[in-house]
Amino acid sequence: MAKKFKVVVTRRIPEAGLQLLKKAGFEVKVSPYNRILTRPELKKFVKGADAILSLLTDKIDGEILDAAGPQLKIVANYAVGYDNFKIDDFKTRKIYATNTPGVLTETVAEHTIGLLFAIAQRIVEADEFVRQNKFRGWEPMLFLGTDIRNKTLGIVGLGRIGGEVAKRMRDGFGLKIIYFDAMRNKSLEKQLGIQYTPFKSLLKQSDFISIHVPLTLKTKHMFTLKEFRMMKPTAYIINTSRGAVIKEEDLAKALKAKIIAGAALDVYEFEPKITPDLLKLPNTVLLPHIASASIETRSKMAEMAAKNIISVLRGKKPINPIF
Repeated sequence: MAKKFKVVVTRRIPEAGLQLLKKAGFEVKVSPYNRILTRPELKKFVKGADAILSLLTDKIDGEILDAAGPQLKIVANYAVGYDNFKIDDFKTRKIYATNTPGVLTETVAEHTIGLLFAIAQRIVEADEFVRQNKFRGWEPMLFLGTDIRNKTLGIVGLGRIGGEVAKRMRDGFGLKIIYFDAMRNKSLEKQLGIQYTPFKSLLKQSDFISIHVPLTLKTKHMFTLKEFRMMKPTAYIINTSRGAVIKEEDLAKALKAKIIAGAALDVYEFEPKITPDLLKLPNTVLLPHIASASIETRSKMAEMAAKNIISVLRGKKPINPIF
């Protein structure tokens, strides 16, 4: 009788992915806890698994891979980013690592644009004002925001998501788009009609800066007080990539001192912890890492992670290998 492969899922994901794994004939075990597993819990939970379906909140390194056992063939990350993986540990053990690129591009782009409008037009502040029963009627100076049109948007990281934000903001709202990326993309520049700009120049020119880079040693603390001081005092920063790209303590200082006008964040440096000063400031929009949180996208992510596992456990190569 053929072995029944064991797949462990570190937290509940949309049913679409789980059903694919079950229909493939695998034994599927989902964590019973509706929270991030502790390190000891994770080590115990993955024991004996042929495949792990992990979340970006799970730090997967050699210790976890070894805890699973020598039969482990793949860890499928339920995310496009994989800074939670220690890739060298996967390579030395010849274990596949996969992610879910592409399926969340449009959703994250839409979310980014929503954050941009929310911070520029002070929508969250105004909503809270109404809920606190402070609204007494129309006032000429009440919650004055800033227009989006005729402004310059600086994209930091012109990948799938950054490119989609650039396209929609140029076509839909007529902004001038400039971008910085460690690897210049001339074909996309031509296709989108946008301009490459050195990083320091982008900081100085932009009315809005939207961050779309992965977290690496080079991008960690890409934005500190030094960079904020180069920005316009009327500029806003939006981050839907990874929290540690911004030195959060410095951002709080810059906002408090009105070095920049505002910040809209979906991710945080020490997530889920947030620098306390940010929570007190009115010129922020702070969301709980939900940029890809649409029913359609999260279901597609679950299906993609499941398909990677199915492919590998059936003796084929993964659909979305990280390396």
